[in-house]
Order: sequence, then C-alpha cells, then structure tokens
Amino acid sequence: MHDPRLLLDVLSLLLAAVVIVPVFQRLRVPAVLGYLVAGALLGPHTPGPVVDVELPQLLSEFGVVFLLFAIGLELPLSRLRAMRRYIFGLGLMQVLLTSAAIGGAALALGESAAAALVIGGMLAFSSTATVLKLLVERGETVARFGRISVAVLIFQDLAVVPLLALLPLLAGGDTSIPEALALAAAKAVGAVGVIMLLGRFVVRPAYQFVASAKSPEVFTAANLFVVLAVGWLTAEAGMSMALGAFLAGMLLADTAFRHQVEADIEPFRGLLLGLFFMTVGMTLDLPAMVARADDILALTAALLAGKSILLFALCRLSGLGLATALRVGLLLSQGGEFAFVLVGKATGLAVLDAETGLLLSSSVALSMAVTPLIGLLAHRLAQAIEARLGAEAFGIETNDLKGHVLIAGYGRVGRAIARLLMDHNIPFVALDLDPQRVARARADGLPVYYGDSSQVGVLRAAGIERARAAVITVNRPEMAERALDSIRRTARSVTIVARAHDLERGAALTRAGATAVVPETIEASLQMASLVLRSAGVEAEAVDRSLKAVRDRGYADLAERPGDESQDSAA
Repeated sequence: MHDPRLLLDVLSLLLAAVVIVPVFQRLRVPAVLGYLVAGALLGPHTPGPVVDVELPQLLSEFGVVFLLFAIGLELPLSRLRAMRRYIFGLGLMQVLLTSAAIGGAALALGESAAAALVIGGMLAFSSTATVLKLLVERGETVARFGRISVAVLIFQDLAVVPLLALLPLLAGGDTSIPEALALAAAKAVGAVGVIMLLGRFVVRPAYQFVASAKSPEVFTAANLFVVLAVGWLTAEAGMSMALGAFLAGMLLADTAFRHQVEADIEPFRGLLLGLFFMTVGMTLDLPAMVARADDILALTAALLAGKSILLFALCRLSGLGLATALRVGLLLSQGGEFAFVLVGKATGLAVLDAETGLLLSSSVALSMAVTPLIGLLAHRLAQAIEARLGAEAFGIETNDLKGHVLIAGYGRVGRAIARLLMDHNIPFVALDLDPQRVARARADGLPVYYGDSSQVGVLRAAGIERARAAVITVNRPEMAERALDSIRRTARSVTIVARAHDLERGAALTRAGATAVVPETIEASLQMASLVLRSAGVEAEAVDRSLKAVRDRGYADLAERPGDESQDSAA
C-alpha cells in the first residue's frame, strides 16, 4: 500500500460502521441513521479522527446507482399494471400535491423558484427502506394498508428519476422551469426507448449466453457491467447514472434472471449505499445543527403533520376506510433517504445553499428516527378505530403471492410437481440454473426463474418466507443439502419435502431439517412391486396399505445390509 493514510481512512470507515450500525439496529433505529452518525463522527465537525471524504464520496455515488437498479428490478411491467390504481392514482396525487404545498411554502419563505421545486420534490418522498423494514418486521406487507403504502412508495421511487434528471438543468440558471421539465421528460423518454431496444435485442440474449456458462462469478460480473454500462450511457447523454441504472433494472425485471441478479447485486448495493450515507454524515455540521435545533424541530413537526394530513385526506377521497387511511398517512409521513441524495446534488450544483441543505438533511434524519414510534401510534389508533367502528378489510391483495410452493429445481421431477400443483390451482414459483430449461418454461408463461436456490437472497426474492411449502428436486446431493440449509435458515417453519437418490442420502437430508424425504430408488421399487401385486390379483386397497406401512416405518425394512450390493451384482 503506497499511501498508509488511505488504508487508515478505509479502516476507520469500516470500524465505525461495524460498531455503530449494529447498535442502532439493536435499538430498532433505522440503519440509515447509524451510517449518518458514523460518518458524522469521522467528519471535520466533531473531535477525533477525520477521514478524507474524496475517496468514499467517489465510491458512494455508486451506492445510489445500485439502489436505483434494485428499485428497477422490483418494478416489472406486470406489477405496475396490477397496482396501477394506487401507484398512478394515489401515488401521483400524493407526490404532486405534497410537492406543490411544500414548494409553495418554501417560495413564500424567500427561496428561489428552482430551490422551491427541489425542496418540494425531495420532501414529498418517504423512506422506502424504513417503511418496508417496519412492514416486514410486523408481517404487514400483505395487509391492505401495507400494499397501498408500498404502491405510493413505488411511485415516489419512479418520481426520483425525473427529479434527478432535472437538477442539472435547473442549475443552468437561464432555463425556465417549464422548459427544464419538458427537456428532462424528452430526454427520459428517449433514454427509455433506446435502452428498452438494447435490452430486448442485446441484453437479454447476452444474459442467456452468460448463464449458459454456469459460472457464478461471470454472472455477477455481467450484472456489474450492465449496471455501470447503462449508467455510463445515460451520463454521456447528459442525464444521471442513476436514471440509467433504474432503466437497466426495469429491463431485467420481467426476465427469468431477475431473482439471481437481485441476490448478486445486494452486497454491492448495501455496502456502497452505507458508504454514501456515511459521506452524508461527514458533511453534517453538528454544532450548527445544535445551534438551529429549534428550526429543525419545527420543520420536522411541520413535515410529519403536513404529510400525514394530506395523505390521509387523499386516502379518504380514494374510498379507503378510516383506519386504513390513518395508517397509510402516518406511516409515510417522514422524509426519505433520497432527500440526502438530492440535497447533496442540489448544494453541489448551487441550486440550494449549504445552510438550507443542512436544515433539510437534519429534519429528514430526525423524521426517519421517529418513524418506528409513529408506526406504533398508527397501529394502536387503527386498532381503537376498528374496535369502535368495526374492522375494515385488511385482506391479502390478489396480486400478492402468498401460500405458494417453491420448487428448487425444474427438471423432470420439478415439472411433474408443477403440473400437479397447477391441476389443483396451487400457485408455485420454480428456480433452476439451466437457462434453456428456464427459457422454455417462461415461453409457456410459467413462473420459472433463473436462480440458485441455495442463496438466501434468491429465496427471499422468490417469497420463501410467504410460501406454504418448498420442494427440493435437484439431483445433486451437495446442492440439495445447501438449498435445504438456506431454506430452513430463512423460513424456519416452512414444510420442506426433499428428493433423495437413496436412503443414505435421505437420512442426511432429514438430519439437515427436511420435513419429509422421498428416496427415489426405493419409491421406484415400491411402484414396481405395486404393479406386480396388482397383476397377481391382490386388491388395490391391500396394496396401498402395504406401501403405506413401509413408508410409515421410514423404509427401514428396505435399508441395505452388508453384502446386499454384492448379491445384487451376482443376480
């Protein structure tokens, strides 16, 4: 290492994150705030070590890129269509009206038109990471208010893209806001068209080729290349890399490779995004924040109250019940992590001054910190309303996959299981690592995806935590055991049925946590015996009882004894 100072800076960043973030998570405080505090402690405004912000700032920009890519992966066109009423209805109205209300207030307080537009836009967004974490922890992502909250968050994520593209145009100074908006929209439409064409005729065939190599590291390299290459193309076109990354994610959202891509990109996204928030924390002037504590508290209270009231009213106008509207309004009242992104870019482009940026960042951070308490308040208020006025419909939305069967391996056995599940109208999701097999199934409209069922990230993306059962059909013992271990660690109570070649391997899978194991060779011999007995005139009911007795004893009567193998060979 030529520069020991650089190594010391890296060690300081890692140590601060490793020590502080877990403490915040243990206290049930969003990890984003832990990264902000860790960065503030290493910044120039606090006593102790000071880290040079240049290198982490360079790397942290890729955190935003990977975040937008991951959001794009979650937005296939089919999902947008299924939730279009709340995404493009309630979500659109929330962003427009909240932006207009906050922007108008900023304009009345003396901000320029460009600054007011940016302030209104950034404070209209809520924290996707914080809200989703709360919903997942409480198992409320499938509740009606949870699905509506997610729909609004989806539109907010979509709205970030044009706002990021708009910032450089607003910084020009001589461009009017309507012209800037029109130019940003035109560039976005053009970029979407070009990238969609590239995706259909270049990216998807390329992924088929890369997946056929069956090399995990090559597949990961392809993911990184696509994200960065598309981001570079949009940057060269005068837009942000984040926009390109978002479009790249949407390209792959409807493909069979989506779950594996999501799992591969997750470590990069988490690490670089954490680094981004640490660099934001380094810029926070804590003494100045203390000096303006009254302003920060007032702005935070106004933000939480104003957004809650507005969204509550919109939910009621959309026909939602009182308890549902209250929970959605309170749950989405905070500022979002994209505010830090926008503040950094806007101050860098001189659209906002540093003092205003500090005030906004501080208020957003505080609003995120109190979100768990607000979520608890919303829960209790909703329960009180329902107890008095009657329960509302918090049922599962039809587009939310729940109670399905996960099939690990879509070979001949996996296909047979899938066919029987379809005959009984039981939903399923299948994972396989053969791209040709997956492509054929996808062409038939089946929910079969390219993905490694031994990776926890892939399993979660396929909804293992909401599944009623998992079936492991892969014919390689080591892969089956890894898949079983990952499924059991991710969903402890799910029923797992595993395929094994023989009794010895079946015993290993049982010890590893399988609920039931089917030894393939033994079952084949039982089926042959059944046919022989039936042909000999034994009644079908008696044959079934015999087979059941053998299975109930765990196939113990058929276990191999010393010398059995040689006797078979002699025969």
